[in-house]
Amino acid sequence: MNKTKKIILLFTCGMALHTGAAQELPKWADKARKAVFSVITYDKENKILNTGNGFYINEDGTAVSDYSLFKGAEHAVVVTAEGKELPVTYILGADDMYDVVKFRTAADKKIYPLKTASQPGAAGQNVYLLPYSTQKNIAGQSGSIIRTDTIGNGSFYYTLDIKTGDKNVSCPIMNEAGEVLGLIQKNADKNNESGYAIGVGYAEKLSITALSANDFALQSIGIRKGIPDDESQALVFLYMASSQLDHNGYLELLNEFINKFPENSEGYSRRATLYAEMGGEEHFKQADNDLETMLKMADDKAEGHYETAKLVYNYVISLNGKQPYADWTLERALKEINAAIELNSLGLYSQLQGDIYFAQQKYAEAFASYDAVNRSPLASAASFYSAAKTKELIEGAEKKEAIALMDSAVARFIMPYGKDAAPYLYERARMKAEDGQYREAVKDYNAFYDAMLGQVSAEFFVIREQAEMQCRMYQQAIDDINKAVGMEPGNGAYWVEKGSIHLRVNQSEEAIKALQKAIELNPKDGTAYRMLGYAQILMKKNEEGIANLEKAKELGDTMAPGLIEKYKK
Repeated sequence: MNKTKKIILLFTCGMALHTGAAQELPKWADKARKAVFSVITYDKENKILNTGNGFYINEDGTAVSDYSLFKGAEHAVVVTAEGKELPVTYILGADDMYDVVKFRTAADKKIYPLKTASQPGAAGQNVYLLPYSTQKNIAGQSGSIIRTDTIGNGSFYYTLDIKTGDKNVSCPIMNEAGEVLGLIQKNADKNNESGYAIGVGYAEKLSITALSANDFALQSIGIRKGIPDDESQALVFLYMASSQLDHNGYLELLNEFINKFPENSEGYSRRATLYAEMGGEEHFKQADNDLETMLKMADDKAEGHYETAKLVYNYVISLNGKQPYADWTLERALKEINAAIELNSLGLYSQLQGDIYFAQQKYAEAFASYDAVNRSPLASAASFYSAAKTKELIEGAEKKEAIALMDSAVARFIMPYGKDAAPYLYERARMKAEDGQYREAVKDYNAFYDAMLGQVSAEFFVIREQAEMQCRMYQQAIDDINKAVGMEPGNGAYWVEKGSIHLRVNQSEEAIKALQKAIELNPKDGTAYRMLGYAQILMKKNEEGIANLEKAKELGDTMAPGLIEKYKK
């Protein structure tokens, strides 16, 4: 006898009613019993976690039970009154407050769901507890409703004069017409002569929504979840679940979405993206099939071509020079985006077209695409930046043209600038420095510093100092290099730079101290020895200076020999 059958036998034997109030149920019970089943849940090690009851409320296999039974479960099965074992396919909703869960099982040839009562039960009304049983002649319990409480959202909670135990949890409570009113809840007090039931309407209304991916009760169940019935909410649910599931789990969810909404092109687009991430020839073939179907289903064909171009482009960029699969190339991406633009010349499409041209190192064409974006409603600081970076790479283009485009990027922000403007200020400063506009560059570096609220690196101070030196802002340069070495005192290159600045302004003693520190950090820095030697000669310490110049020459410094010839007597 296998493990599951043993459990069923033990469970059935335990159904003898401990109150002694067993009685024959009305005639409708013979058919109604087919809706009630036992539930067996399993943990990650495939060991039995819990056993309990539940019943069908819909012919499609939708059923209800208690949440406690499923908490921590990785998979579950139900065993019908006929002894058939059916797997639980996915969870449709869960509520840990009222301890109820809704789920779906694999479909049997014929499922006999219980019919929900059209009216809630009232105090004094006769009711019947319908237990799980594999026997045709089923004995149950009868009693009446003591109190009916409204718990909101049109749902009810019943207090019964039926004593219940753990074996009755999630069994249905029926009215005299054979309609289900609710399901029995666990009784915290075993000596309590009353029983309790949550109205079945509450369980029926449980659902998966767009935010269910973050629902604690649902996350506590390892069995895969269903998707919302509303198409727009289902799309949001897919997006949120994508970061929480592995490839296989997300693929199952996408398959379910496509089965449920076969005419929604986004399902195919997302599945194609997943197949591409999974990699391998077979997955790329499946991705191509999905892209083809997506384009057929798309009401907006331009958007379909755009989605294909974006997927292929992102894939190629991620390869870092490796050989792509078949025709998943930049050429294909360009062909697809051109097809999209022919149908609809949106700025978004031109932006991707520019990115593809840029990746192909076709900078003139890329600039034309970015320029089209900048003449569209999509124009932004980022699009002007893209145009500026591309203009820099076009042979023969002047730096001032790129700077003008960066002016347009910065103009998108309002003063005083915040961190969102900082990258654009920094890039414009760099371009101005390279164009010899050092004072203007320093102004942009200052604006960048303010936008970053002073949260900058040591490297920034060195870069600003170099621009300051070019326009003879010596004190500002000294202040900046001092900040840099203060932040990174172990960086020998910064001490060399500090020594260079002091030499430039005839502060030989400060230069010597800085260069000695640089040599202490890096004894093989020929440049530091050469500059130290030169500083010492300026201080009339020729013997020490020549010795350090000789050391610089020994370390390969190319300027040291000329200085030795000039100052050695």
